[in-house]
Amino acid sequence: MTYDAVVVGSGPNGLAAAIRLAQAELSVLVLEANPQIGGGTRTVELTEPGFLHDVCSAVMPFAEHSAAFRAMPLREHGLEWLYSDSEVAHPLDGGDARFIYHDIAQTAEGLGKDNGAYSSLFGQLVRDADDIFKYAMGPMLHLPQHPLKLARFGLVALKSADRFAARYNDPASQALFAGVAAHAVQPFSRPTSASVGLAMMVAAHAYRWPVPKGGAANVTSSMARYLASLGGVIETDRRIRKASDLPAARLKLLSSTPTALASIFDLPEPRWTYGPGAFKVDWALEGPIPWTNTEVGRASTVHVGGSYEEIAAAEAAVHQGRHPEKPYVLVTQPTNIDASRAPSGKHVAWGYCHVPNDSEVDMVDRIESQLERFAPGFRDQIIARHVKPPGWYADYNDNYVGGDIGAGAFTPRQMFGRPRLSPNPYATTIEGVFLCGASTAPGAGVHGMAGWNAAAAALRSIGERSDA
Repeated sequence: MTYDAVVVGSGPNGLAAAIRLAQAELSVLVLEANPQIGGGTRTVELTEPGFLHDVCSAVMPFAEHSAAFRAMPLREHGLEWLYSDSEVAHPLDGGDARFIYHDIAQTAEGLGKDNGAYSSLFGQLVRDADDIFKYAMGPMLHLPQHPLKLARFGLVALKSADRFAARYNDPASQALFAGVAAHAVQPFSRPTSASVGLAMMVAAHAYRWPVPKGGAANVTSSMARYLASLGGVIETDRRIRKASDLPAARLKLLSSTPTALASIFDLPEPRWTYGPGAFKVDWALEGPIPWTNTEVGRASTVHVGGSYEEIAAAEAAVHQGRHPEKPYVLVTQPTNIDASRAPSGKHVAWGYCHVPNDSEVDMVDRIESQLERFAPGFRDQIIARHVKPPGWYADYNDNYVGGDIGAGAFTPRQMFGRPRLSPNPYATTIEGVFLCGASTAPGAGVHGMAGWNAAAAALRSIGERSDA
């Protein structure tokens, strides 16, 4: 059978692209290199039977309310979102902690003398959130519908994390921001390094940070079921290494990096750089993580690293090619709100830190020591662990070069030009061929918007409308 469109990759972006094309009544074939669909949203028994671990993403701040997901009836196809009591917890030495709650006032109340500054800034940004994200979830080079609202956000987001943190007087408030800012995998001294943290905090207050019930795989499995209802077809074990491996089609969308695209189509090497790698440990646990501050156990996401200065130093070290002794560790503990992920009374959790790209240094002890610092007795809870260094991720997904799970460094150049500065960064030099993965705007994360936007560009190229 000949299809109107072929999509390479069955992660959220590839499936979002396929769904938008199918909604426009095109026949669509999705090709997946692996035996299972999902890309970075797979859930697997990595340690022991009955313990369901998310291979990559687990908590999804930008998913539920992205334009792509809102245009899909995924709840009808089995997707259910769960929410923790607090969106983020940040433990501090001595049993203290700070939290980001859905409610701005509740969050600000815990920030003491920074209450007013926090409430003022985020109160306005949350009121503007829908318009901010409508712009930010597309190519950077396009005219905003609400320039004043975007300017308010941009004046803060374009700052370095160091400059943004200076607005707060309490070191604990600064530490809370550091934990979120470190998601950008940038040195805190770099301009724009405040942007990702700021956006994630706005999303926490405006939309929450949900967890898919049963694991990340339920996001893409529900998308696959919806695609099938539209007539779309998915074939697994179909790796594309060269252009001749692709079936004939009017449109070809690849959830690939620019370097992979160049290899497949024998194009000149693109100007594209990769960021630090991820070193991740998945744990099967006898019980919940024994945080000194028990309220930390009520959050699905925990940022472990201590003070602002400690986290900034750890992230700077990674960008200098070094391995911090006390790394910043991003921890998720989904079984605190989803008991279906482990046998009765047991738990799963994971933690990962940033390391230099393609690092071979074992970070397990350093990661677990950081958890012991804020949760004494953590190691006593471990039944089994599964270790994923950067090389594991590079083998797992061709887009994760050197373990960079963002498919390209989030530098200022690659934030505004992802993968190039253009109103249509999804188009390539080859007619009918488009990029639709995390290397394109708006970048990494489970939201489907790179694929959704690429599909819209592809439809425009053949004179088809896509009003969804």
